Amino acid sequence: MPDQPFKLVIFDFDGTLVDSQFNIHKNMIEAFVANDLPEPTLEDVRRIVGLKLEYAVAEMLPKDTDWELACKVSDSYRESFVKARQKPCFEEPVFTGVREMLLRLDQPETLLAIATGKNLRGLKKSLDHHGFNDHFITLKTADDGPSKPHPEILYQAMAENGVDPQDTVMIGDTTYDIEMARAAGVSAVGVSWGYHETRSLFDAGAHIVVNSCEELPERFADLV
Repeated sequence: MPDQPFKLVIFDFDGTLVDSQFNIHKNMIEAFVANDLPEPTLEDVRRIVGLKLEYAVAEMLPKDTDWELACKVSDSYRESFVKARQKPCFEEPVFTGVREMLLRLDQPETLLAIATGKNLRGLKKSLDHHGFNDHFITLKTADDGPSKPHPEILYQAMAENGVDPQDTVMIGDTTYDIEMARAAGVSAVGVSWGYHETRSLFDAGAHIVVNSCEELPERFADLV
């Protein structure tokens, strides 16, 4: 691998490292039905993955819906997902090449972090499930600040590790990730295998969009 130009490499989680769309969709359906609401489509869910849960739910509800209902549906979703995760058949596949990519990037001179719309408890369970705990020095979640695309969790990640924006890159699959990265003044890398279209990622301000995990480390040189 070429010399790594970034000191801090920050990943989104759902849609970037793991393919959780079908789990999210299934449990979102259960949450909506439990509250006598129409079932959201898979496309509805793909559109909002990455946002803080209450904001994601609100995006799928009618515009005149009050915030209390969004919170109630969110609570139903959390309950459904906790039950689903406890089942032996629970699956949350890792995207092709992710494990090898993390091993390549996890070097003494490079810090790896996560910035996600998941809460910390859910993220830790997922990291433990996949054996990813040792890769990441910093975990920034929905518990730490405003929803993406607000850049607060990126500011926190950089401050905690003493790294400047010019030495930081954010990698994600949604426009929320890209907009957050640009707002924080860090390099913005989109991935094409996630939940938002490549054109949308470029329109949101992505510096580059990569098509495979193998390609990602090689493309960092294009950003400096």
